Amino acid sequence: MLFDSHAHLNSERYDDDRETVIKAIEKSDVKYVMDIGYDLESSVMAVEHAKKYPWCYAAVGCHPHDTKTMDEMTLVMFRGLAKKPKVRAIGEIGLDYYYNHSEKDVQQYWFRRQIQLAMELEMPIVIHDRDANDDVMRILKQEGAFSRSRIDKLGDAKVLLHCFSGSKELAQQYIKLGATISIAGPLTYKNAKKSIEVVKAIPVEHLLIETDSPYLTPEPLRGKRNQPNYVQYTAKKIAEILDKQYEEVAEITCNNAKKFFAID
Repeated sequence: MLFDSHAHLNSERYDDDRETVIKAIEKSDVKYVMDIGYDLESSVMAVEHAKKYPWCYAAVGCHPHDTKTMDEMTLVMFRGLAKKPKVRAIGEIGLDYYYNHSEKDVQQYWFRRQIQLAMELEMPIVIHDRDANDDVMRILKQEGAFSRSRIDKLGDAKVLLHCFSGSKELAQQYIKLGATISIAGPLTYKNAKKSIEVVKAIPVEHLLIETDSPYLTPEPLRGKRNQPNYVQYTAKKIAEILDKQYEEVAEITCNNAKKFFAID
């Protein structure tokens, strides 16, 4: 049983054959998929997918690339969407200084506002961080994302670092704060030394897996468009690294994701 904790079934790259991708998911070991919003339109679509497919859940929010399109009314609409059935998180939100498609101050402002929304609604947060490690952690701390009121009895602050690409030291800092780490297809690449160190360094109870589909296709399918049923390759790689059975890793990461997103 697999849980793809971060996919974009709402991506336009699936517009021509989305039902074929859906059928592939339903024939696979994937039993749950989080369809993650990255702007208002994709968040609406994620909510629709969650309503339509029993195995699908949604997160709503604005990716840092698209924060230049944000305004107060958009935030109000995200608040409304977040209250829909099967919406389980605010995300993906964060900072991206690699591309800077939106100005840094704009990214930071709407990152803060969306963290505040998640805290108001007592919802998990799905974080995008690219080349912005210091500012992401600083803002999360300043906005109280790791405050005592956010951390449950198991030490979970309901903050998920999606597609984690940082060092094992950074991962360990986040784990101490109560965060959860999600690993994607790049773990299977030949240059994945840093990600392998992260998998070895953090408690498996704080580990999720994802595809970030349609992006970051794992080996041996790299070069093709990614899709949720390919999450198996990341699970198999983790099993190899940790010297565990694939089925065990699948079950552990699935149960971790269900707990994180409060799915029965």
